[in-house]
Formats: sequence, C-alpha cells, structure tokens
Amino acid sequence: MRRLRFWAPVSLCLAASAVLLVAQADRKPGLYEMTSEMTWQQSPFPAGMPMPANSPFGGAPHTSQVCVTQQMIDRYGGPLPQSRGECQVKNMNKTATGMTADYVCTGHMNGSGKMEARWTAAGQSHSKVHFTGTMQLGQRPAPIEWTIDSTSTYKGADCGSVMPTPLPPN
Repeated sequence: MRRLRFWAPVSLCLAASAVLLVAQADRKPGLYEMTSEMTWQQSPFPAGMPMPANSPFGGAPHTSQVCVTQQMIDRYGGPLPQSRGECQVKNMNKTATGMTADYVCTGHMNGSGKMEARWTAAGQSHSKVHFTGTMQLGQRPAPIEWTIDSTSTYKGADCGSVMPTPLPPN
C-alpha cells in the first residue's frame, strides 16, 4: 500500500509534466512519439531500490505515444497534463517556436517547477521540466528534485488506439 501511495502521485505528476511539453513543430494534430529521460537530483527512493523495466523514474529513456488534438494546440500549444487536480500550469507564455510555464503542485507532492519547450519546422521538439519540492511519504514529507528531458516526433494524423488526454473546462 505504501508503494501505491508513493507511485500514484509521482507517476501522475511526472507523466503529466512530460506530456504537457510534447511540442509540435508545425503544430499538427495527431500521434507523436515522445522519449523522456528523468534524472533525480534528490530522490525519495531508498538507495538501490530496483525500478521496473521501462520505468519513467529509473533514469533510462522511456518512450511513449501521445495523441494531440487541435483543441490542445489552440488552447495550450500541446496536451495539458492530467494531475488529478494537484498540479497546475501557471504563467504560460506561448510563442511561435516554443513555450515556457510554471508547474505548481499541492497535495501529495508540493513544490514548483519550470517548464520549457522548443520546436522546429522539421517536426521535432525538445522539452525540459525541472521540479523541486516535497512528497508525502506516510507521515513525513521527503524532499525531491527532478528533471525530465524529452524529445518528440510527429508520427502521423491518425492516433489509432492512443486516446488524447481530456481537457479541463475553461
């Protein structure tokens, strides 16, 4: 049960952070392949704790597919992360070639981070999220600090079975 309480908010916030920054070069809706690598500057994990294969938390590259809708592009420049209401994107600044924003979390994970994405006309993007805060582990908060570097590539207009993330109301 302890692991579930730990992994649930971590996985949601980390995946959410990376998903927000899937940036489109010419900003076409459709399927994108994203490769992310997470590094811990301060980890809440016990030293030597084994990570599952292809885990987004283990420091090895993690590849996933993301479906981006035109509504996501128009509203946010890309998909907005799911965070179960614990994390919010604030102070977003979109330009023709990228975006920056703050990522603020309250709940099981408290803290803030900076997000940045840059995209090119060649259909590639690079994004980075750096987050510092605490995570509730049982009765005590543990300090955390992590960085996620991601690249994404447009794969095509058809998302197939990959479903887009639902957008919150305006």
